[in-house]
Amino acid sequence: MRYGAGREVLRDISMELAPGGFYFLSGLSGAGKSSLLKLIYLAERPSRGLITLFGKDLATTPRRELPALRRRIGVVFQDFRLVPHLSALDNVALPLRVAEHRDDRIRENVAELLRWVGLADELDAKPATLSGGQQQRVAIARAVISKPSLLLADEPTGNVDARIASRLLRLCEELNRQGTTIVVATHNESLIARFVHTRLHLENGELTVITPRSDAVPVAADRA
Repeated sequence: MRYGAGREVLRDISMELAPGGFYFLSGLSGAGKSSLLKLIYLAERPSRGLITLFGKDLATTPRRELPALRRRIGVVFQDFRLVPHLSALDNVALPLRVAEHRDDRIRENVAELLRWVGLADELDAKPATLSGGQQQRVAIARAVISKPSLLLADEPTGNVDARIASRLLRLCEELNRQGTTIVVATHNESLIARFVHTRLHLENGELTVITPRSDAVPVAADRA
């Protein structure tokens, strides 16, 4: 992948995400983590090479079929991208409204999910009144409300303290246990050490897959 006529940001990458897998995407800032995620959630096209998503070759998939593929992917953006004039409930409800779900079911399902992420008392709160950790949980809830097959989280813990960061990763693990494939991009090495998951490490535009040893144990952390 390259932007314009610049050098390749990503090159010669070969990887496969197993259904129901959990992956950390690591690398220093500027290593290309966000670029790789953009390729996966179809925000960018590769300059060369092949991407197969849910069994579809993206190079030959008709453009009219891409929205259906995108709807199978939940994305947690680094800057949250919450709509400032909407409540927490309405922000999370956006994917369901786009899919034209019934309003009564939307409120019921969204309220239940927000209770699950610890925001039962913030349903009507606007983003500006929420802490960074609360905003991040709203963003995660919005990403998973439609039960995606794949969740991509771009530096989801970059704006919260260590306790909230650990809690958010535990939330991702719970989603993973329910069948969602998870990719969490982070440069936080201490956070990665607290969990035993496959790492996809980017350096100088190239990717290395690091599989944890069978006897590996996570580093002890404060309870979230």
